[in-house]
Amino acid sequence: MNTIPTIFNENIIPYTAVGGKERVASTGISAVVLNRPGFPHRSFFQDIEKTGFDHVISIESASPHYDIEELAGRFPFVRFILPEKEINLGEQINLAASEIDSPLFFVFYSDMKIIAGGSARRMAERLSFTDNNEDQNETKTGFKRLCTVPVIINSNYEPLPTIVSPVTKKRIMRTTCFEPQNEGDFSLYPFNGIGIYDRERFVNIGGYDSTINNVYWQLLDFGFRSFLWGEEISLSLQLKLCYDADMPIEDFTVEENYRRFKLKNLAPVYRSNYAHLPYYRFLSYFAKSGDDIFNAWKEFKEGRRWVIKNKYRWKIDTKGVINLWEPSNNGHGD
Repeated sequence: MNTIPTIFNENIIPYTAVGGKERVASTGISAVVLNRPGFPHRSFFQDIEKTGFDHVISIESASPHYDIEELAGRFPFVRFILPEKEINLGEQINLAASEIDSPLFFVFYSDMKIIAGGSARRMAERLSFTDNNEDQNETKTGFKRLCTVPVIINSNYEPLPTIVSPVTKKRIMRTTCFEPQNEGDFSLYPFNGIGIYDRERFVNIGGYDSTINNVYWQLLDFGFRSFLWGEEISLSLQLKLCYDADMPIEDFTVEENYRRFKLKNLAPVYRSNYAHLPYYRFLSYFAKSGDDIFNAWKEFKEGRRWVIKNKYRWKIDTKGVINLWEPSNNGHGD
């Protein structure tokens, strides 16, 4: 079991960076592009240039199938990141966040197109607080939330079910997805990592857990931890992306990635102003782990150490997070 990261981007990934010396603007928001194989770069970067992001970080595969040097010369505002090995979704976003200094960064894929939201400057302004709209969170950054998720539509302009809600059945938590409805509605995590992140909050919360390799459990860990620790992930109806591809199939397999998510999010007990993972929870954890007692105990102790390290970060308990999706509570709006 890899050690649970206790600080942002603790597990540094070797990579090569090409280009990106030119700053296009000073709007407060940069773009992070996660590349999918087979999609043309030229027209994509020509479109994104018009939006006016401060910088563009393009996360490539370990072995890209095109001339990176040629692209860097054509688009000097793009910084191409080539990891030495293939990395998971959370590692890609963490790596990009460590490469930029803009207060906000917008994560989306190379097969997507921004069709509503205005210029980069307008996006940043919409998420900024004004004198009459003060930030109530403890982390004062000048922006409204940890992550703002967009409306995602298909080629027929039909909204996709990308807003995630927790549901409980027979005391077991699951998630369901529905179409965007109301401004400010909460989403338990950003669908496929897509959204505008407040970089300071993102770093402060530790980013994504790079040791969780299953995308579903990695996203769920990030989102659930965010709400447990008093942050917010919510919808902006004014921000829209077009996604002309099949919806990804989520893998809900209950295995070691799930167990790590559970130890960090569901198993801790919250007591007024701190959380702890009591020893008595080990027996239940071991019974459902499917592992031998020695490995299960090693995993449990690792999770307990992580909870102790972060125990004062909790603001609400698991039930409190789920209750945020009650009809009267979901979404704060803008």
